[in-house]
Amino acid sequence: MIKNTLWSVYDWMFSTMWIIESTRNDDKVDIYRKMIWPEISGNVLELGPGFAASLKFLAHETTNDGSFYVDPNVIKSYTALEPNPFMYGRLQGNAEANGFNVSYDRLSYPSDKVHNTVSPKPNMVPFKIVRGTLDDAADIPKAVLAQAPYDSILTSFSLCTVRDPETALRNIQSLLKPGGTFYFIEHVRQPDPKDMTVVEDNGVDAVFWGKVQDWITPIWKIIGHGCHVNRRSGLTVARIGGWKVVDYKSVRPAIDLQSRIMPLSFGKAVKADN
Repeated sequence: MIKNTLWSVYDWMFSTMWIIESTRNDDKVDIYRKMIWPEISGNVLELGPGFAASLKFLAHETTNDGSFYVDPNVIKSYTALEPNPFMYGRLQGNAEANGFNVSYDRLSYPSDKVHNTVSPKPNMVPFKIVRGTLDDAADIPKAVLAQAPYDSILTSFSLCTVRDPETALRNIQSLLKPGGTFYFIEHVRQPDPKDMTVVEDNGVDAVFWGKVQDWITPIWKIIGHGCHVNRRSGLTVARIGGWKVVDYKSVRPAIDLQSRIMPLSFGKAVKADN
């Protein structure tokens, strides 16, 4: 009981901090996210969407009443797998603002805690909020499994917080249909100085700042709700196998101190056909 209460307080504290920090983060990374997010299509699963501000970069259309909503000809359904329930109010609000018909998975999230949802309109794309993670194949929520296989699975700054990145990626692969695509944008440990995926260097000293990331990770992961700033997520995606195509780029932003400890890798991996 005490442990659950403390964890709930921890979730609330991070979600409160994220109200401010997510805006700062999006201002820095949206230029890269919008390079790949418009390609997302079909039956979609997002792991750790937070407030899901990135929904605005999905394919949209202008409806008869002048609303600018997600295009139902491109996005057929959307499952948001988010472990922190204190994110749900803003997550739901962003989904509804983009024209989704929001519902909650009652098995993973009790009905008495569900936020009020708007009345659906014709052709609104279904959007289900599910509480959980992909940390363990045995604990994947039934609502996520029921909607599989997925055409597109995506993560934005989620692989840094999962218990084990390789396990999460294996579970992502198992939920993708053959030929389905995993889209990601993740902050990573500074890529090596001669890393060929780096397309934006900005004169950042990769060796020095990589060491800084290693030094601060034990403290940062407490402050950042499990965030490991020194994971090599792009390399991990490429090395686990099971893909027929892996295409990602890395950048070393130099906007401020925080950007130097949070370089980015972003791109996509296409699951093999068999």
